[in-house]
Amino acid sequence: MSAFTGLSAFPLTPLIDDRIDGPAFARLVGRLADAGVDSITALGSTGSYAYLSIDERALAARIAVENAGSTPVHIGVGALRTTDVLRNVEHAQRAGAAGLLLAPMSYQPLTDDEVFDLFRAVNESTDLPVIVYDNPSTTHFAFTTELYARIAELPGIASIKIPGVPGDELTVRDRVAEIRAALPANVTIGVSGDAFGAAGLIAGCDAWYSAIAGTLPETALRITRAVQAGQPTDAVAESERLDPLWELFTEFGGSLRVIVAIAEHLGLVPERSLPLPVQSLSGSQRFRAIAVFDQLRATRAVLD
Repeated sequence: MSAFTGLSAFPLTPLIDDRIDGPAFARLVGRLADAGVDSITALGSTGSYAYLSIDERALAARIAVENAGSTPVHIGVGALRTTDVLRNVEHAQRAGAAGLLLAPMSYQPLTDDEVFDLFRAVNESTDLPVIVYDNPSTTHFAFTTELYARIAELPGIASIKIPGVPGDELTVRDRVAEIRAALPANVTIGVSGDAFGAAGLIAGCDAWYSAIAGTLPETALRITRAVQAGQPTDAVAESERLDPLWELFTEFGGSLRVIVAIAEHLGLVPERSLPLPVQSLSGSQRFRAIAVFDQLRATRAVLD
């Protein structure tokens, strides 16, 4: 199994007093390695990379690699300016990263040519393999299949992280097959959007790039290993048991705030651990999220 297949867990990057909580982050990473995830991707969207300075990201990269043991660590390097992306690449490489995760961040809308040039610049600056991070809900840039194919011809591209594909099994399989046909054989496809993880793996994705795995690795591993064992019905059933959690992700504008509330509830991160102005759930929203989580935990739908 390569570092770009199986389950990749995206941990939070907790803050305390507006600084990275190094001990808490180290424990999160070590917990993922102990659980047996296939890789750890630090400084993804779940890791709030866009809100951290270059020095903070360099620190997080070092902590992640130092506490992951033998588990491969990918480091998110996206930034608004290519110059800053390349500095993040240098720090990730020095830290000992196994790979890079690159999202095309922007304030001004980017063209396909500009995004391609970004990936080419990174490819020319390092020998580390690169995961193409397609996350239009945060970057507001949507890749086409043609752009996937163009970028994937660069020699350093290892994987494409696609958004979850809604629809029935045939629709998902057709979309994954369409992307597969456009890529070189050595480039893996990874699904994101946790509610679509099981369906994506069953449809032929090589990896699940998972936000929930960064806090509840055993839960995501149960789904992943079921697919790998040739038990897709079990994987779908396990994912469907988590529907109340997936519904909260949709209601609260994504997974981050819900996952942070759960991590705080479990004592894995300190209260108010997100970079302001982003905040965890509070009041009735937090109460509901914790109630849903506790009910799922009581029925063993989630494992912590």
